[in-house]
Amino acid sequence: MPYVTVGKENSGNIDIYYEDHGSGKPVVLIHGYPLNGAFWEKQTAALLNSGFRVITYDRRGFGQSSKPTSGYNYDTFAADLRKIVTQLGLLDFSEFALVGFSMGGGEVARYIGNYGSQGVSKAVFISSVPPYLIETPDNPEGIDGKTFEGIKQAVRADRYAFFTEFFKNFYNTDKLMGTKISEGAVQASWNVAAKASATASFECVDTWHEDFRRNLASVNVPTLVIHGDADRIVPISASGQRTAKMVLGARLVVVKDGPHAIIWTHADEVNKEILSFLREEKKQLLTAAA
Repeated sequence: MPYVTVGKENSGNIDIYYEDHGSGKPVVLIHGYPLNGAFWEKQTAALLNSGFRVITYDRRGFGQSSKPTSGYNYDTFAADLRKIVTQLGLLDFSEFALVGFSMGGGEVARYIGNYGSQGVSKAVFISSVPPYLIETPDNPEGIDGKTFEGIKQAVRADRYAFFTEFFKNFYNTDKLMGTKISEGAVQASWNVAAKASATASFECVDTWHEDFRRNLASVNVPTLVIHGDADRIVPISASGQRTAKMVLGARLVVVKDGPHAIIWTHADEVNKEILSFLREEKKQLLTAAA
């Protein structure tokens, strides 16, 4: 299995598991909490069928990647991503797209904020955590900090029970079960989450409300923001709508009745938007933005 070594913890390497399939322009898909790169299966198939090279990876602490007890912050996550794109030679293409779902949108923002847009052709934020989720005096649109403390307490007390409740709102099962989501798919997500590192499951909660506002101001590539208007995990009013306003020329697509996990429940709609965006010429997008 392919890995990129991104660091060490004591006597062991910290390795990031990745998959690299297809040919054509590269697209890097960055997953959300508490899942892994395989959650992109519906997008991977669509992108491969459309002639793109598709790269997925498991964030440290999740999936088949190493599970260290440190490094759960977006500067480190972005550094991990930098090492992946460097080892895979993507900086030589000047044409790779970054697509982040949920937590993955934080990597997209922080990567461009920390390393610039060299090699990055386009950015896509789907149900993503930027710009700044926590309520503060200069960020009244954010969510009460007590919400995140409650989540941390629940994860620490019994993360398996927490995941059971979490996925109900991740998929809006009370509204979509049997039509847009199956019991089997929910169980599969729980199974993946249960194998994540206990440390990562807890520590990542604080990363959800890191401040990405300066990072978004650095995004200077064509950008697509996709968000469901029924997202109970990362409300669109606190995230997607604001991100689209902060990135110059960004396009916002709102998925009607879409929950957090729109890349699964509304995959056809999301895939159509992603493919259309990735196929557009950069000059056309920048002209439209101007």
